[in-house]
Amino acid sequence: MANLGYSFLLVLTAFLWGSTFVAQVEGNSVGPFTFVCIRNFIATAVLFGLAKILDKLGKSPRRPKNSAEKKLLWKAGIFCGLAMFCGMNLQQSGIFLGTPAGKAGFLTTCYIIFVPILSLFLGKKSSFKIWFCVLLTLCGLYLLCIKEDFSIQLSDSILLLCAIAFAVQILVVDKYVTRVDNVRLSAIQFLVVAILSIFPTFFIDLKSSVSELHTIVDVYSHGTPWIPLLYAAILSSGVAFTLQIIAQNKLKPTVASLLMSLESVFAVLSGWVYLGEHLSLQEGIGCILMFAAVILSQIEWKPQK
Repeated sequence: MANLGYSFLLVLTAFLWGSTFVAQVEGNSVGPFTFVCIRNFIATAVLFGLAKILDKLGKSPRRPKNSAEKKLLWKAGIFCGLAMFCGMNLQQSGIFLGTPAGKAGFLTTCYIIFVPILSLFLGKKSSFKIWFCVLLTLCGLYLLCIKEDFSIQLSDSILLLCAIAFAVQILVVDKYVTRVDNVRLSAIQFLVVAILSIFPTFFIDLKSSVSELHTIVDVYSHGTPWIPLLYAAILSSGVAFTLQIIAQNKLKPTVASLLMSLESVFAVLSGWVYLGEHLSLQEGIGCILMFAAVILSQIEWKPQK
């Protein structure tokens, strides 16, 4: 597959991620942690099933063949899963607390700015351009998040923490992506998220009471709530995150990050089309500044000789 094909995979990934903000808003009736927990158990089952099918078709060249390779695979999956657990639950909590789908999409996209910042701790220096983009993003965040009383909403702060968690996940994927089976890596990270999400589901959503399980059963006894859940589980988790890992094998990080940043655009468009959301002029300008910073941070200029 040519690079253009892998680029299309990341555009599709961005669309699935962006449109999933609508599904997450619609699926919050059972509680944020419950939704994340069930979503990831479904994604885990789908991906492990897919891995078995690919094995039988002979399409798993990186399938672990010995204990050392299995250990590396599980190590990568656990690290990715820990970062994903924080990112997904913080994201769902921010949306649960009231951040609109479009705004949540833009705040989540800040992972593309946090990646070079976190890279400093790995001994990689960033250029003046990157720091300028950080400042531009902060200006956009001010316009997007600061209200008339100069306060930042709790949900906005939670979504910024979510962006940091996703930035960590991207860096972990970049470290292991060419060394392990991609579908199994994606499946293991979702298994970790699902298992860890059981605890906040029980202690927060269910208020430490098994008797509260009837609320979840009541919600999913009808067909309609399954639509956003399955969309988020199969398409956003199972398909999109796997496509991200596969595409990062072949594309330069600059191109991959730029294409994934389109998530924020699709989030705004999806919120507008399906939920009737709108941004004020100030918030709209903030979004534009943030998106401009995202693009600028990923463009490289080479002086003409």
